[in-house]
Formats: sequence, structure tokens, C-alpha cells
Amino acid sequence: MLKRLVVVTGLSGAGKASILRALEDIGYNAVDNPPLTLLDALISRADQPTAVGLDCRSRGFDADAVLTTIARLRAAPDARVDLVYAWADEAVLLRRFTETRRRHPLAPQGRVVDGINEERAATAPLRLEADLVIDTSELPLAQLRQRVEQRFRPGLDGEGARRALTLSIVSFAFPAGLPRESDMVFDARFLRNPHYDPILRQRTGLDADVGAYVEADPDFERFFSGIKALLTLVIPRFVQESKKYGTIAVGCTGGRHRSVHIAERLARELKADSTLDSEILQVAVSHRELERAAASQPDPALHQQAEEGSAI
Repeated sequence: MLKRLVVVTGLSGAGKASILRALEDIGYNAVDNPPLTLLDALISRADQPTAVGLDCRSRGFDADAVLTTIARLRAAPDARVDLVYAWADEAVLLRRFTETRRRHPLAPQGRVVDGINEERAATAPLRLEADLVIDTSELPLAQLRQRVEQRFRPGLDGEGARRALTLSIVSFAFPAGLPRESDMVFDARFLRNPHYDPILRQRTGLDADVGAYVEADPDFERFFSGIKALLTLVIPRFVQESKKYGTIAVGCTGGRHRSVHIAERLARELKADSTLDSEILQVAVSHRELERAAASQPDPALHQQAEEGSAI
């Protein structure tokens, strides 16, 4: 049986605790800040997937030592090890520490910003080598848990789990910035815009009539077919290179109509494509601007986020 280990690290206040809890909720045995020397024993004796939190709170924390340990564990033929790095913008971290009145672990008597800078430098090698970097700056707690579940829910075993690729297709608005985790970005702003149709303006790309409007553009099919052809070329290479995660971003002006429809159709067609191995490829779709709009509504998860402090 394949032994799974997820190592969670990153910046204090960026959501490591929430990620560990989300992993625990889907069947992982979660351990926060064990001695680094115990990782071998944890994974060798585990009868279920294991999640471990490692960060600068640990005495003698050293990023290079963590990477060396992970490399050694990955060499085992019966193990799959993923490194997850959680981070957030400095202004967001400062706000979270202020709201919760918690001290930064690296600056218990000093300024929080100094602790943030020190921790960012100390963990930089881990971020560079991470299999997954999660930016929680504007990510609601419910969405964070959803992403963790999509990527790490136990299911595949053996060689399938080793080669599995989770492909995330994200719609977004260019004025709000590129999704930072993007591997490839496509620009749909040249297509006809439903925003200028008074009937369609308040709807989204999830609605069939909006999708029909977008696809009526004479250049839509050539654009969409080009994206799909490129992805069916590169996805098998991602798997061949043992890439575990890929993010495809499709943007438009408002992130509500064109990009949403394209992301949804891409996800459907890639899942159904007989040239791609459905047992290896896992496709997830999300809509950043729609999720942000939903998160701005009253939500119990947001209250829980504030209560948890470093949870996000």
C-alpha cells in the first residue's frame, strides 16, 4: 500500500493550522510540529495517510534539513510525499495578528512585521521547492478546505497515485491580478462581452444563455480548440515529469462571464477526453471572482476564520 505524507509549512498566520485540520477531516492523521527526526517513524508505522506541520516554532528549525528529509522519504518506492507552503501578503498577516492579538512566534517581544520578515527568509527554500503554494490572502476558510479536499482526498493507490495530476482550471478578472499559482494563462478579453447586454449583465458564465452568447463570437471555437489542443499536448508531459499539480487560468475583464464559461467547458471536455487517462487526471474548476463575491456575503465561516486566528 502506498504511504502518503503531506508536509505543511509556511508563514505564521497564513493558514497552516486550517490546512492540517482540513486534512484531518478527510482521513489524515495530523501531527503538528513533531521533531524532524520522527518523520521516518511516522510514515513507516502509519496505517493511514499522515499530515505533518513543520515551521519556525520548532527548536532548531532548518529549511535545508526539512528538504533533505523529504528527499530521503520520497526515495522510498512505497511513499508519496507532498510539500505544501501556506503564505499571505504582509498586510493581511499584520491584520490577522492585530485582530487576534496574538504574538508572532519569531517576535514575541518585538514588532510583528520583523517576525514576518524573519520567517519569510527562513522558509524561502521551502516555498521554492513546494509542490503546492496556497495564497490565503483573500481565500475564505470554506474555499481553503475545498481546495485541500480536491487535491489530497485519499483514493488512488499504487502507481496511479504516484502519477496522478490534479489540474485546476481557474477563471479570474485581469484587473484584480493574475492568480499567483498559475502555470498557464489565457486571455479571453477579445471575445464579445455579455456585460454589454442588459439582459445578461447580471448573470454569469454558469448560465446557458451567457455561454451561448460567448460562443456566438466567430473566433470562439478556434480560440477554445487551440487551448484544448495545447492542454491535451502538455498534460501527459506534466504527468511524465511527475508534476502533481497544474493550474490553468482563464481571464477576462470582470471574471464573471467569458472566463467562467470557458473554464467550465474546458473542465467538462478534459474530463471526457478519451486521449487522457481519467484515472490519472483529476480536474477541478473554480471561479475566483464569483467566489470572492459570494464570500463578501454574510458567512459563518468568516466569523470562524477570525476566531481561529492563525487558521487563516
